[in-house]
Amino acid sequence: MAESKRDYYEVLGVSKDADDAALKKAYRVLAKKYHPDANPGNAEAEAKFKEASEAYGILSDPEKRKMYDQFGHAAFEQGGGGAGGAGGFGGFDFGGDMGDIFGDIFGDLFGGGRSYSRSANNGPMRGANVRAGVRVTFEEAIFGCTKELELTLKEECETCHGTGAKPGTSPVTCPKCNGKGKIVYTQQSFFGQVQNVQTCPDCRGTGKIVKEKCSDCYGTGYISKKKTIQVTIPAGIDNGQSIRIAGKGEPGVNGGDRGDLLVEVTVSRHPVFKRQDTTIFSTVPISFATAALGGTIRIKTVDGDVEYEVKPGTQTDTKVRLARKGVPTLRNKNVRGDHYVTLVITVPEKLTEEQKEALRRFDDAMNGISSETDDDKKKKKGFFSKFTD
Repeated sequence: MAESKRDYYEVLGVSKDADDAALKKAYRVLAKKYHPDANPGNAEAEAKFKEASEAYGILSDPEKRKMYDQFGHAAFEQGGGGAGGAGGFGGFDFGGDMGDIFGDIFGDLFGGGRSYSRSANNGPMRGANVRAGVRVTFEEAIFGCTKELELTLKEECETCHGTGAKPGTSPVTCPKCNGKGKIVYTQQSFFGQVQNVQTCPDCRGTGKIVKEKCSDCYGTGYISKKKTIQVTIPAGIDNGQSIRIAGKGEPGVNGGDRGDLLVEVTVSRHPVFKRQDTTIFSTVPISFATAALGGTIRIKTVDGDVEYEVKPGTQTDTKVRLARKGVPTLRNKNVRGDHYVTLVITVPEKLTEEQKEALRRFDDAMNGISSETDDDKKKKKGFFSKFTD
């Protein structure tokens, strides 16, 4: 009875305004979880699988979903819709994307190809990417540079010109897959017989067999050679980011394009500067006299030393902003972050008697200011006592 059925949206765990992608994703999860082949002999899992398949069969069809939203389960009673229609699982005519879903399910369950009732061929396939690493200094990462990498890469064999066959011979059509590069095999499942596709193990998807192999490349069609690759490090690159160099990866199959070379950048630490995105941080020590009276100091930046006027009465841990002295952005090296400098007042560890006496006189002079409170005097005396004790 229609009344005993759960709401289809509730079954899939989606909202009523869920789009096709959300419906497909929800059903894929449930189908993999409750598929009878993954739960042999489990009647409850089989029932949940049927329930989810029924729900998706209705909601994935725009017309049926519209009817269900308007009339509920009653729309499909007495032959009114999917439940009474012909074809498909449980009377439902599933959409074309069900092949993709079940291909994923069977691929996970049985370890076979991901295709379900789909044809495959031995067309061009792109080669795999190759990964490498390069180390740069802090400054090189800021301003960019050029590095050379020595890598071992596969190049087409000059003897057989990439065929893998001995000169004077040619590869022959693979008898196992008849040159298709794929093998279609039938498997019994809950749905009946299902066709799956996997790469031919004999020719490895090429559709060709090399009977007489080239003596130089041993039938692979490629020879490994050491190559020197120039890598342009862009200004502003950060630690852990990668640079992609197109066409420097593994060779493709059946005329496919080569993969890419991915170079991961490691940035060495700097003894003075620290970086966060496009901002640079550093700490600069200043004397008490400079902090109290003000004065000119020199601050080290990635662009060289710059002069900065310290204001009288500057406190320790004061932060100074040097605009556009930070890291360039990767998109535009002319757009730069800032450099923040923390000014720290230094306390000398060793003093001469003359210096101590001078500080005592200064301390007495500060304590003699009538406008100060007793607490202020104690704080200042306590600060200067560090020099004399």
